[in-house]
Amino acid sequence: MITISSRDLETMDPRVRVQFATSLPGVKPVCLVGTRGADGVANLAPFSSVLHLGSNPALLGMVTRPDVVERHTLANLVEARCWTLNHLHPGIVEAAHQCSARYPAGISEFDATGLTEHREPDFAAPFVAESRFRIGLELVEIVDITANDTKLIVGRVMLVQLDEGRLGEDGSIHLDGLDAVASTALDTYFGITPLVRLPYAKAAP
Repeated sequence: MITISSRDLETMDPRVRVQFATSLPGVKPVCLVGTRGADGVANLAPFSSVLHLGSNPALLGMVTRPDVVERHTLANLVEARCWTLNHLHPGIVEAAHQCSARYPAGISEFDATGLTEHREPDFAAPFVAESRFRIGLELVEIVDITANDTKLIVGRVMLVQLDEGRLGEDGSIHLDGLDAVASTALDTYFGITPLVRLPYAKAAP
C-alpha cells in the first residue's frame, strides 16, 4: 500500500491533483443539471456532486466549483430558482460528457450535443428527454463553503419522473433497471450492478 501525504498533494501537477482528488470519494451519481437563463437559452452541465440531504421535506444538494470563471448553471439557477437533475444511461454518456465543454453563454448544450429538451408545464428549467430518471428541484438555499469558495446548493424535490416499473412498492428506485451510470474523477463512467440488499440492521439484544 502506498501513502500520499498532504505535502505530496501540494506538489502534484495541478491536473494530476484534480484527477486524484475527484477520485477520492469513489464512484458517485452523475447527472446533467438543466437550467434556463433569463434570455431563454437552456443550459446543461454534468455534476457528480449530488447528495441526499433529507426525506421530509425531500432535499437534495449539489456542490458547485468556485465561481472564478463564468458559471452559467449557477447564474441561471439563482435567477430562476429551479433546476433539473437528469440521470444518465449508457446511450447518452458521450453527449452528456460533451456538455462539460465551455460553450459560450448564448449556445445551448442541447443544440451542441443533440440531446432533446423536454418541458413540463409550470416548471421553468429544462429536462433531458432521453433521460430515464429526471428530477425537478426548487431552490431552498445556497450555503457558502469558505474553505475553498465552493457553494452547497440545496433544493427541494418538486417533481420526479422515471421509467414504468422502476419504482418498488417500498419506495426503492431500481437504478440497475434504469441502466443508471456512476462516475469518478472527471472522465470515467461506470455501470451499476447490485451486489446485495441487506435487512435493517439492529443491535443484538
